[in-house]
Amino acid sequence: MLDWEKLGHHYGQEDLVLFKTRFDQMKNPSSGRVFKRLVLESVDWVNMVALTPEGQSVMVRQYRFGVGYSTLETPGGMVDPGEDSLTAAKRELLEETGYASAAWRYLGAVEPNPAIHNHLCHHWLAENATWVQPPEPGAGEVIEVVTLSEAEIKAAIGAGELRHALALSVLARVFDLWPRPFVHEVGDTEVS
Repeated sequence: MLDWEKLGHHYGQEDLVLFKTRFDQMKNPSSGRVFKRLVLESVDWVNMVALTPEGQSVMVRQYRFGVGYSTLETPGGMVDPGEDSLTAAKRELLEETGYASAAWRYLGAVEPNPAIHNHLCHHWLAENATWVQPPEPGAGEVIEVVTLSEAEIKAAIGAGELRHALALSVLARVFDLWPRPFVHEVGDTEVS
């Protein structure tokens, strides 16, 4: 009995750039109490690992307003209306980095935050990606393109420079980023 009954919904006054705000009236299945719950509606997203013929991963640095600083991450973006996720991945890679590839492989999808988001982020691998034109980022983007080896990606993760959850998710589907089983040190105790 985990599923809540949706009694109704209404939309917020303003739509955000990436999201439409929806407020659902939801009935708790065990208590019967009704709660107002926020859902941020969005189109699906894509992100990708783009590997050059030399095995370098094409990465981007850009300012992120939520954290207030520039982050290192994989290229990605939103799936436009009428696009499938592969078309969006190809478009986003070209726009953000100037790279293109003819060899694409689907790596699956994740839920960015199912507590409040209703969409998926599709992961793609682009192999033998080559630079074909200058990047054409959107009006709201300023992007630096860098290429990193697997070792440099691991070092950036270890240094805390690369910690974007969706970028880590797609990178982990291509590279062996962490020892298994994952061990995290807490004080003098190791937890696995």
